[in-house]
Amino acid sequence: MGGGRLAKFTIPEEEYMNSGHVGCLGCGACHAMRYTLKALGPRTIMSIPACCWAVMPGVFPLKCLEIPLLNTAFETTGASISGIRAALDAKGIEDVTVVGFAGDGGTADIGIQALSGMVERGTDVMYIMYDNEAYMNTGIQRSSSTPIGAWTTTTPVGTTRDWKKMPKKNMIEIMVAHKIPYTASISVGYPEDMIKKLRKAKEIRGPKFIQIYAPCPTGWRMAPELTIEVCREAVACAAYPLYEVENGVYKITRKPKELKPVKDYMAMQGRFRHLPQEELDDIQRKVTQEWEILLKKEEFTQSLVSE
Repeated sequence: MGGGRLAKFTIPEEEYMNSGHVGCLGCGACHAMRYTLKALGPRTIMSIPACCWAVMPGVFPLKCLEIPLLNTAFETTGASISGIRAALDAKGIEDVTVVGFAGDGGTADIGIQALSGMVERGTDVMYIMYDNEAYMNTGIQRSSSTPIGAWTTTTPVGTTRDWKKMPKKNMIEIMVAHKIPYTASISVGYPEDMIKKLRKAKEIRGPKFIQIYAPCPTGWRMAPELTIEVCREAVACAAYPLYEVENGVYKITRKPKELKPVKDYMAMQGRFRHLPQEELDDIQRKVTQEWEILLKKEEFTQSLVSE
């Protein structure tokens, strides 16, 4: 630092994800992995269940990740990283970050029992859910993280009007309810915010939960080059707000001065093109309401700290 100014944040140059992955064009999960490893560094062990990233590193003996990697069953990420942490503790190894890296289906649905047990036990690990809002690896099936109104192969549209009817499961708030030390939402569209939060989480003892917004152009029916733009639009309209909760205190880390219309964000994705205006209006009301609730949570919890 010089002249009383804070040093400018720079993204680390080191790469621990090499070229050669087998992800789709524009894959948000690839950005998620790359920036995660830049933040956490080589002293990281990762457990990955059945998901896109179970196949993207390549076929043995090939790989694109420069860290130890364990592939495990769909439902067992929480238990797997608990076991890895216990083994390292038994050997007296404290400087290794243990990470579970799972999709939304393997977290919010199939893996939520093991995840809940892990955080309730207070295990010193980091659980990362990269959120592409459906079961993309197996054919774009709806998950509980799929947003209202979305087309998937198991929520078809057309004359049936059978798009996703239930709201997206809020995993951040579920983890906050577990009273863990740290949880945060991050997005591949904002790598600086992402790396800062991951580095903070790395230094906190106890269970940490991170949700990464990671668009899937294939499943979202959009052009691959729109991945980062869609990420930024999601934050600008509050469809996916960026915030953190540290010991119960909320902090919104990117706060738009004025929210953009949600319909502009949705118009970029073919998975929403079937929605009538009344449905879009209802989604807008729900997004605005959730944003206002989040603002109130931030204001209230920050006031408790300042007292």
